[in-house]
Amino acid sequence: MAPVTLAVLGAGNRGNAHGDWALANPDRARVVAVAEPQEVRRRRFAARHGLGHGADVAAWQELAARGQVADAVLICTQDAMHADPAIAFAELGYHVLLEKPMATTEADCRRIVGAVERAGVIFSVCHVLRYTPYTALVKQVVDAGRLGQVVSVQHLEPVGFLHQAHSYVRGAWRREGAATFMLMAKSCHDLDWLQYVVGRSIRRVASFGSLTHFRPEHRPAGAADRCLDCGVEAACPYSAVRFYSRCLERGPGWPLDAVIERYSEEDLLAALRSGPYGRCVYGGDNDVVDHQVVAMEFDGGPTGSFVMTGFNAGGHRRTRLFGTHGELEGDGERVRVHDFLTGTAETLEVLPPGDATAGGGHGGGDWGLMDAFTRAVATGDRAHVLTGPLASLEAHLVVFAAERARREGVVVTVPPEGHPG
Repeated sequence: MAPVTLAVLGAGNRGNAHGDWALANPDRARVVAVAEPQEVRRRRFAARHGLGHGADVAAWQELAARGQVADAVLICTQDAMHADPAIAFAELGYHVLLEKPMATTEADCRRIVGAVERAGVIFSVCHVLRYTPYTALVKQVVDAGRLGQVVSVQHLEPVGFLHQAHSYVRGAWRREGAATFMLMAKSCHDLDWLQYVVGRSIRRVASFGSLTHFRPEHRPAGAADRCLDCGVEAACPYSAVRFYSRCLERGPGWPLDAVIERYSEEDLLAALRSGPYGRCVYGGDNDVVDHQVVAMEFDGGPTGSFVMTGFNAGGHRRTRLFGTHGELEGDGERVRVHDFLTGTAETLEVLPPGDATAGGGHGGGDWGLMDAFTRAVATGDRAHVLTGPLASLEAHLVVFAAERARREGVVVTVPPEGHPG
């Protein structure tokens, strides 16, 4: 069977992560084209994949104008730039792998789903948490009935204080108007995951959260606008100088790939001097929340709580599932199952191939996702894809409903996938 051919839109962290899977699995997939507006990234990506002359272009529209040059397209552009290319390439007959979130408005999410269903192409949103070995273990325990009926859930997403500062205070997702709101940008993974492991849809939500800490009034006395000029930088846990200098010592990859194009101390100092990643976390233009709670009710009555917070050391998600016959505690690497009848507890372990960050492959989810998508495209068997159009839309509708609940202080019923919100 010939390898699946791939066109990649966006040669940033996500595009390179998916492209690296193809390089490691040349019998399964091969990148044949890339669209990326930043020349350094585009040429580096093209050289890494051995792309010929003309196979790397600046704009995705130029690639689309050529018709179908690959079996599938991987859309790894910024969040607000997903809908138009997803629709255009689906209409050209490409199978579509779309980075999460699908889009930043409910209307665009529905437009995408309508387009891929009309085109009849295979469609997968990168809800990578579904594809980790750890998730498979949790799902196995629940589906085997070891907990009885799941009645309630606690789920924590520990964003991590440095990830919060990098991506959501200084980085590309710091402002809702330029990207999207925090819950969508960071946690559409998690609300999708909860529906998947519980096996029920979320139907009602309430939510609370705000931008509490990263505000001008919390700026320490003596702090400067930039970390390079700051007299109290050494005592600040959010020091950009300390954080990115350590990243430079480790070498290329996330999160440094968002800050500099060339991995040198000179380039890093220049970026910290003039770019957004060198600014004081208390003096920027960020407006997204730094913590949020979602209370939810599933079909049939089970309840759950989800906490997303930037004020922790980071690491894997932590989950507790409370059932009528048992309780499950999971930390991303091991699952502990307490059996009510026998009074015993069993620990089941899985070794994720990488940590929970984008740089670590999301605990194996990145490669699991690419394996599933390319198998689906190669065989025509959509069952390999765990996040089809309607399942992905449903998860996004939950997130939109939760954000509305937070803003308006109300309990919101999640609209059906097939009807207007």
